[in-house]
Amino acid sequence: MHELAEWWNRISLRTKVTGVTVLLLTTGLVVAGVGTITVLRGYLEEGVDLKIASAAEKLEIRITGTSDDPQCSVSQLPNDLYVGVLDVDGGVVCSNRSPDAPRPDTAELTLHVVTQLDDELTVPSTELGSQWRIGAYPATNETGNEYFFVVIGLDLKDTYGTVARVGAIFAFFGLTVVIVGGALTRLLVTTTFAPLREVEATAARFAGGDFSQRLSGATPNTEVGRLNRSLNSMLSRIDRAFTDRAKTIEQMRRFVGDASHELRTPLVSVRGYAELYRMGALTKPEDVAQAMERIEKEAIRMAGLVEDLLELARLDETKPLQLTEVDLVPLANDAALDAMASSPGRVVTVIGLDTPAPDPDVHVEEANPPTKVLVLPELATPAQTPARGVSALATGPIAFASALRRLARRERPPRPTEIAVSLPEPPAAELRAVVMAEENKVRQVLANLIGNAMRFTPDGSPIEIGVGVEPATKRAVLAVIDHGEGIPPQIRSKIFQRFWRADTSRTRETGGSGLGLAIVAAIVEAHRGEVEVVETPGGGATFRVLLPLLPSAADAADSPTAP
Repeated sequence: MHELAEWWNRISLRTKVTGVTVLLLTTGLVVAGVGTITVLRGYLEEGVDLKIASAAEKLEIRITGTSDDPQCSVSQLPNDLYVGVLDVDGGVVCSNRSPDAPRPDTAELTLHVVTQLDDELTVPSTELGSQWRIGAYPATNETGNEYFFVVIGLDLKDTYGTVARVGAIFAFFGLTVVIVGGALTRLLVTTTFAPLREVEATAARFAGGDFSQRLSGATPNTEVGRLNRSLNSMLSRIDRAFTDRAKTIEQMRRFVGDASHELRTPLVSVRGYAELYRMGALTKPEDVAQAMERIEKEAIRMAGLVEDLLELARLDETKPLQLTEVDLVPLANDAALDAMASSPGRVVTVIGLDTPAPDPDVHVEEANPPTKVLVLPELATPAQTPARGVSALATGPIAFASALRRLARRERPPRPTEIAVSLPEPPAAELRAVVMAEENKVRQVLANLIGNAMRFTPDGSPIEIGVGVEPATKRAVLAVIDHGEGIPPQIRSKIFQRFWRADTSRTRETGGSGLGLAIVAAIVEAHRGEVEVVETPGGGATFRVLLPLLPSAADAADSPTAP
């Protein structure tokens, strides 16, 4: 059975279908032929029996004489019928045939056997290869003192000849049907499976490395057509997976280069200053202070990279967001305050996106926003509060380096400082840009976008934070608008990729490690939103974040009475 199963599995599908079809067709025709011949033979024998019975009714036979010399006379019957009178032991007394003529073989018949018969029976013929159908009837002589039996028979040669001819005709046409059916089945299977051979060839070419291969030509509403559509979808996904894998590998290669450079340089610097200090090369307090300052800056650089990597790792975990109702207007105001506090030379304005943005050329000179004094709290010592935005992993080296630097300088922590900054008027109070989001994540998006704008625009260049609503799409819009050099269209689709940087030289002057915008894209995607970059009218880049509106805010935006 195992060898038979292996042999069957080695046969092609076309041969299997053709063979099974021919086998079923042959079996059906054989069964039909045998049944037809059997029924026909029985029908013809019934006709012979009727003829024998009819002859028996019309038969008139007289048996005279004695048993030693019987005499019999038979009425006129059709010539094809055999009539014979037999004694009780089966011996022929007289018949209408000569002794040499073919006749039924009645040697096995006796009067006792005849009396037990109810129907006609078939017996061999004295001529080889033939049979007779006979009927046997008991009889007596005229005196009634002796018993005989009369046999009436009909040769079945013509009947069997008719059956044989019908069988031959049926076999001829059946064989023709089997041959033609097998050929048509083979042709139909070959034609039907032609798309499957194309599938096989396409799969082989795809496996060979040609990922552009696709299937076509099959009717969409057929099984093969649906198979082709499903396979095309699968091949497209595999192709995209290979493309994404290649991109990921390229990104990882770039990241390994960027990260190795970004981490190697500060580590070399820290190690160098530590060796200088250990060897006693730093003897003056100002040299020690300078070394500690450099160590602190390099530690901060490493901490920033580690923090970005940890943030991306957390986003990849796809943990459920802690969603709450978040109004984007206060978040924009807070981001503007934070930006101007960190860069007092800039003016950051919150605007409504349904009003035109102010002209950057006249914004600083003509705009007269109210002035508010922002009091920076006294900086905490490293042992009290870790630096904001720095992971716990990096807090220790930074705090330690900062403490060493202050100890070397013998400086006290800075006193509270008052900085006068220009605060913009908030947008109209009736603006309802409320979304379901995690507030800290949205703040991080704003911080990253504003930091990116401040990094790549000249000092003193204004920045606008736009807040608005798109009633048609029921989404809130949060935009960061700068007036720098802008972003070329050919790289706008790449800037949100992880570890991607426009400057492949990895020089420090170009900014971070290429993770800030990737974090923005990941956070926005987790909130089922979109982020895009367009050109700012007059020059610069505008980053637009679109988040689904809260249902109540979306209804208010659709209302005709909404401002």
